[in-house]
Amino acid sequence: MACSCSHTPAPQKPNSKFRTALWIALFINAAMFVIELIGGAYAHSSALWADSLDFFGDAMNYAISLAVLGASLYWRATVALFKGATMALFGLVVIGKTAYAYVQGIPPEAITMGAIGALALIANVISALVLYAFRDGDSNMQSVWLCSRNDAIGNVAVILAAVGVFGTGSLIPDLMVALVMSILGLTGGYQVIMKAMKERQASKRINLVEECH
Repeated sequence: MACSCSHTPAPQKPNSKFRTALWIALFINAAMFVIELIGGAYAHSSALWADSLDFFGDAMNYAISLAVLGASLYWRATVALFKGATMALFGLVVIGKTAYAYVQGIPPEAITMGAIGALALIANVISALVLYAFRDGDSNMQSVWLCSRNDAIGNVAVILAAVGVFGTGSLIPDLMVALVMSILGLTGGYQVIMKAMKERQASKRINLVEECH
């Protein structure tokens, strides 16, 4: 194959500010995973239970992001592909859990659901603010920003669902939130996967140029 030379960005150096932001987000998400897992089970809330899994996935993703800081574009994009797939898979899992909860027909405990939802919102707003400066970075940086942004949006929906459950005594608002969260996971995962695939192709071109010289 012929070699074509063009100017391409060099591999990114470790970013100390991004590393610190990731550690903060990792701690917040790990703590909220435990809180929502227990609270969701106690309140019989599909939305809280699903959100606890999301917190777990985000904590895992932040840990992975920390591990690849300073790695080549190819490996950062490869990790982003995995994270994007995880986000999309989460969306599919929530759809399944929503269907199961609908069959069970047990309405959640609204007060507990709302209180934990509010706490989760505060946690995710803090994470989103910490990561906001990196939203336009590579696919790895973008994916962690999208995770926090989507979680904050989902938490607002959880609080609104708690109000709906309290007012109607129905589990439908809880299930609707679970559906919204699944859509966020699917669309966010798609965005990350598409950008990561482009960056993997770009990294191959970089390697090809280097082999020419």
